[in-house]
Amino acid sequence: MSAKSLSVGSQSGRPTEPGSLAGLLLAAAIAGFALWLGRMVPVVGGPVIGIVAGIIVRNVFSPGSRYDPGIRFASKHVLQWSIIALGAGLSLSQVARTGMHSLAVTAVTITVAGVAAWGLGKLLGVGGKLKLLIGVGTAICGGSAIAAVTPIIKPDDHETAFAISTIFLFNLVAVLLFPALGHLLHLSDAGFGMWAGTAINDTSSVVAAGYTYSKAAGDYATVVKLTRATLIIPICLALTVAVAYRAKQSGAAQFSLSRVFPWFILWFLVASAIRTANLIPATWQPVIHDAAEFMIIVALTAIGLSSNLRRMAATGIRPVLLGLGVWVAVSVSSLAVQLVAGQL
Repeated sequence: MSAKSLSVGSQSGRPTEPGSLAGLLLAAAIAGFALWLGRMVPVVGGPVIGIVAGIIVRNVFSPGSRYDPGIRFASKHVLQWSIIALGAGLSLSQVARTGMHSLAVTAVTITVAGVAAWGLGKLLGVGGKLKLLIGVGTAICGGSAIAAVTPIIKPDDHETAFAISTIFLFNLVAVLLFPALGHLLHLSDAGFGMWAGTAINDTSSVVAAGYTYSKAAGDYATVVKLTRATLIIPICLALTVAVAYRAKQSGAAQFSLSRVFPWFILWFLVASAIRTANLIPATWQPVIHDAAEFMIIVALTAIGLSSNLRRMAATGIRPVLLGLGVWVAVSVSSLAVQLVAGQL
């Protein structure tokens, strides 16, 4: 965990600055509304509603500076806790048994996402951190992946908000478009599940599209998506090494790898290992899942509350075009690999 992320709280992760509680409660209140409305409208989902609501509150009502410490706390620490909680719901043994089949397709789509993000980003003139956020979000798991790499690369809040908004825009399009295209292409349940699990970003959108197609497709897509989500771990570790190398090359004073290492990813692995060993009672799983869902909505709401629409507008249409290009490349490559392998 970085020194910057600790600037809004103590080493234990508790908010210590005056006014921290006010900002945290504001984010939690908006997130509670977003969670409720997201379940009423699952096609959109709570994370999308949370970040949009946060942006609206920030730019219409302009909460005072006393809310800022709590908002920063929620966007960093609560975000990390949500990722750890997600690990407690992910069985490594189950993923290993059923997810190996998807690794080849996933490896190709992630590679395609990285190359497309780099090439299109360079062509469109999109900044490095925003380009990376959109690429990682499209390649791995949407807002959760963006949330995971944010503490490592430390982008501006408006860059994070823009990347998440762009990713979720295409999640919504995918939920509405993929089932119709799947039937048009006469995809099998497994073929569609593989496609949805590797080409749609957010887990809730994968589930929505999969079960819209069929129950079997939904079950398959969910496992593929969970397998794909675990790849955020090596991505985060690779980014950590890159950050360390750049800091060393630039002669950063008193640089320490331990200060930029994403320790929450280690705790994610611990939580997942505990779940794999069946040390978490089955009756706790729905509670943990709901807690993780709420915490990530709180974190994304806080990111929305940190966003300045004027700065986002100044970024222009190019990041949206980048997100579209990367998403199309991933979607087409997923189908192409399955076609070549005879899996459709």
